[in-house]
Amino acid sequence: MSFSFSVSAVDTGSRARRGAILTPHGRAETPAFMTVGTRATVTGLTPADLREVGAQVVLGNTYHLMLRPGVELFRRVGGIHKFMGWDGPMLTDSGGYQIFSLPGDRTINERGARFRSYIDQRVHVLSPERSIEVQTAIGADIMMVLDVCVDARSDEATTRAAMERTHRWALRSLAARTDSPQALFAIMQGGVFPELRKASAGFLTDHPFDGFAIGGLAVGDTRSQREDITHLAAELLPPDRPRYLMGVGTPPDLLHAMLGGVDMFDCILPTNLGWQATAFTSTGRVKLTRGAHAQDDNPLDATCSCATCATFSRSYLHHLFKCDEPLGARLVSMHNLHHYQALMAEARAAITAGTFAAYAREKLEAIDRHEHSGRRMGAVDLP
Repeated sequence: MSFSFSVSAVDTGSRARRGAILTPHGRAETPAFMTVGTRATVTGLTPADLREVGAQVVLGNTYHLMLRPGVELFRRVGGIHKFMGWDGPMLTDSGGYQIFSLPGDRTINERGARFRSYIDQRVHVLSPERSIEVQTAIGADIMMVLDVCVDARSDEATTRAAMERTHRWALRSLAARTDSPQALFAIMQGGVFPELRKASAGFLTDHPFDGFAIGGLAVGDTRSQREDITHLAAELLPPDRPRYLMGVGTPPDLLHAMLGGVDMFDCILPTNLGWQATAFTSTGRVKLTRGAHAQDDNPLDATCSCATCATFSRSYLHHLFKCDEPLGARLVSMHNLHHYQALMAEARAAITAGTFAAYAREKLEAIDRHEHSGRRMGAVDLP
């Protein structure tokens, strides 16, 4: 089976849409939150755990997997699905963001990015062609082109140069693609400059990519800028291809992006914060190491149906973290991922019912009562 995407419903009060992607390893309903498994593992969780929390798609990282365990292992064992025991859809990012994150230890030119391995200090060159070669060997259902990511606070000239190189690299990635059933997504860049986003969409959509990602956000931009650019970018992309917002992932971020018509998401926050004793709940974030939870016999979230909330109290979770017991991080990570998947399922149902705009407003206001940031998260700007 090759890759395909279809839309089954569009919300009546926003551009939110429900659909599905079909891949060689199964189907995923959209909007979909993809669980991040950087090194062929979602930290502390098994594939069975991922199924239990409702995960549909797992995301791996080309940069890290290229360095360890390496391409030859994936070729020998037949790809990442067999290696990690996950039989559902997978996406691999290209390594572009990881290269961006190494400003003191890499050089970038037209050929690609030259850097030293953090494992053994050996020098590697990650080019668009090499990224596709590695991703093909890994065997994920969806591959990403290698892009150039810059800080969103960069000036227009710097942002334009990165965007134009991303475009040239996208075409090289497309040319390097083999006849495998793996899909290939392009990545729109352009920072917080609307005209550059329009130029990027115009260039990339002229070429036969299977989907389009919105890159270069959550790297120095404000919440307001992120929301505005996300809505603009989604509107510029073809309606018959999936739209993927890369690396942006608080629940308010997801709700706002869905209002604009985004289909796919990924973020490390559910597991990363889970290991830091922070849980996402129906009323906002909860920091379980705070003393207020030491004697709290209530579940983490009374509205949640996950195994953590059905079995354990806040006081027990508090105790685990205070004792540095890894079970605490595992239980909260599973809760957080279940919370995200439940949010996606509710969103899909609301889109089908034509009530997503009202649903999003209600959810944002509930979160805002407990979390406050510069721009009021309950103030939904409907498209």
